[in-house]
Amino acid sequence: MADAGRLTAAALDAVAETIKPGMTPLQLNAIADTVIRDGGGTPNFIGVPGHLAPFEHATCISIDDEVVHGIPDDRAIEEGQIVSIDCGAEVDGWNGDSARTFLMGDVSEAARKLSEVTRAGMLAGVKASVPGATLEDVAGAIEDVGLAAGYGIVRGYVGHGIGNEMHEEPQVTNYRTGRKGRKIEVGLCIAIEPMFTIGNYDTRVKADGWTVATADGSLAAHWEHSLAVTADGPRILTLAAGEVVEGLTSTAEVGA
Repeated sequence: MADAGRLTAAALDAVAETIKPGMTPLQLNAIADTVIRDGGGTPNFIGVPGHLAPFEHATCISIDDEVVHGIPDDRAIEEGQIVSIDCGAEVDGWNGDSARTFLMGDVSEAARKLSEVTRAGMLAGVKASVPGATLEDVAGAIEDVGLAAGYGIVRGYVGHGIGNEMHEEPQVTNYRTGRKGRKIEVGLCIAIEPMFTIGNYDTRVKADGWTVATADGSLAAHWEHSLAVTADGPRILTLAAGEVVEGLTSTAEVGA
């Protein structure tokens, strides 16, 4: 799991070093795909079943009002846009999954804040993923961050367990369900991925059968880390190069 997480993070790091206005999602997808394959892994998004056809790319790239599952295409990314990139790698039968939102140059303060708060929601969920807590505790920690900022918290798409398959049980919601949910135990591996919007949480699927966008056209951001629960707390498996997360009990284990 750690190997898969590191390779997933390396692919996104390569994208982060390159992404700029004028590039296309297909170009960015090619960078991530190459890093994963050169690192001995397989892009685990390729072949995921869909309503119309299986997914064909190593990344999902979603721009502005697109929330998740955007299909990489040849449109040029523009100054002022926000671009969410979701990526995953499989290594020796184990999976990693991570997403980051990138700000293209001089973005609005509203867009900047949305991305920052969404990442904060993700990290709140990570820090709540300790032995003895429940998935409802994780959901509540994420929800509190989003609600405090007045954001919509997407409900139709949630986090998930991860291991030998990219998507496994349990579901990890970003909002309280009113049920305690599964108790968190050492060894549980989950992907925490809040999707916040400036508007409400309603979404629609575009005609391509994959791309999910906000129903009201408002901006959306998406951040995701895969983690493993240890006796000392959560160990993030998909840390970005140089990323430091304060306040974790398993500091010595993070990213190791």
